[in-house]
Amino acid sequence: MNLVFLASLIVFILFLYFHLKRQRKLQENQEKNFWERERLANSVRKKSLDHLNYIHIPLETFPTHLLREDPAVIECIDIVETLTSQKIVNLTGFSNTDLKLEYGTANITVLTEYDQNYTILVRTLQKWADLLIAAGYDKEASVLMEFAVTTHTDISRTYYQLADYYVSQRESDKIRNLTDTASILHSSNSKIILNHLKELYPDI
Repeated sequence: MNLVFLASLIVFILFLYFHLKRQRKLQENQEKNFWERERLANSVRKKSLDHLNYIHIPLETFPTHLLREDPAVIECIDIVETLTSQKIVNLTGFSNTDLKLEYGTANITVLTEYDQNYTILVRTLQKWADLLIAAGYDKEASVLMEFAVTTHTDISRTYYQLADYYVSQRESDKIRNLTDTASILHSSNSKIILNHLKELYPDI
């Protein structure tokens, strides 16, 4: 066997061995850190939730008078109306461990409920906006999407459709508000939304 080839093979095998060993060590450390955080989280006492950033739905500003003959629109309105009496908090990007460490294990069920309400809200607002846009009510749809952005939604479609609307209205300067919000989202979608907007509107 060619000595150069044999030496290269040995070097490659050694490199692969140490690389896999390093990756295994990193994984073990990650698992160890996770379980340590989980152990600490499970010992945190219940804390007050009074200071949470609760979301209040300004239903009176929404276009509830439009497309009342459309069952899909009525469904969206009914869902949003129901949510007005619920507690809603955007906890996107926070794991159960994060929440238990911050607010105590006893609060995890109710916090999950608040976050689920938020997910339903922003998805419903976007669905409602889509229906309005399809019917030619772009301005009214923008009201729903702008509210969603104020809650720091990470639904990319909301940002993209709003940006398109601003351009159509010669209000491109408002796209800056979208990029500013996207840049601080506690979500993996943050960079995706931000990069997409900057790619489409590099001068904003």
